[in-house]
Amino acid sequence: MIYTITFNPSLDYVVSVEDFQTEKVNRTTSEFIFPGGKGINVSTILSELGIENTALGFVAGFTGVELEKQLKKKGAITDFVTVKEGNTRINIKLRSTYSKENIHETAEEYTQSDVETEINASGPIVSEEELQSLLDKLAGFNEEDIVVISGSVSKGISQSVYADIVKLCNERNIKVVVDAASSLLWNTLEYEPFLIKPNKDELEDIFYRDIFSKDEVVFYGKELQNRGAKNVLVSLGEHGAVLVAENGEVYEMEAPQGEVLNSVGAGDSMVAGFLAGYLESNDFNKALRLGICAGSATAFSYGLATKTEIDKLLLSE
Repeated sequence: MIYTITFNPSLDYVVSVEDFQTEKVNRTTSEFIFPGGKGINVSTILSELGIENTALGFVAGFTGVELEKQLKKKGAITDFVTVKEGNTRINIKLRSTYSKENIHETAEEYTQSDVETEINASGPIVSEEELQSLLDKLAGFNEEDIVVISGSVSKGISQSVYADIVKLCNERNIKVVVDAASSLLWNTLEYEPFLIKPNKDELEDIFYRDIFSKDEVVFYGKELQNRGAKNVLVSLGEHGAVLVAENGEVYEMEAPQGEVLNSVGAGDSMVAGFLAGYLESNDFNKALRLGICAGSATAFSYGLATKTEIDKLLLSE
């Protein structure tokens, strides 16, 4: 079983408008509500690919009820801890298409006609008792399981929680995938996570260096291996990804060509695709290929990719 942990999930309210303007009434041209959060996205794509998984984390209030309802519709099993106070957050994703007459071509902020703006809420405060309820669930896991932890932590939770979870899993020989930024990721390395997935910007932040080539990506990926990570998957957006694997090999793959419509969830889709490919084949090259196609399919969609969209890219490779 794959378990995904999302400490601060959300309902993502995605709205599109034409020629958005402040201090005026704007009418939407489309609107959708999706269950959101990095681990939630991984669960959604795993379910699309037919991989059984259970979504863990915290939900609260009426929005938490709706999030769990929508996630179950997508095929995931849920086992959330219910927080007594507050509500699961609602994040607003505003997409605006500007007509040519409203674009000031000399202004840097309008170098493209489609603009995406996000407003992310804070979410509920999780108590120590509620956190312990989540950690207690780990006692039922075994070495056949995989745990994916990703995204930011809720208010009230220590920044050490990622390291605590990876340590607990390491002691039980459970594979852990970590997709987080900065110290959340760094502090897990000594406990040897199975896979970490920084993107290029996060890799630069970790090492306080600008990275200009794939050779440099490989170099710093190996540095993270030296710190304890077994496999390092670095997503490079339109340039694909690099996997520095525990077998000593380095795998590089370009992304498929297509029009990028959406930046939300592409990295999470890559994680899900990689895990699905790895479980099905135990082959890093095939896992990377499915990961890149899943991530690209989401980038080429207005929401998370469907299996049909992912398979289409796989067949075109």
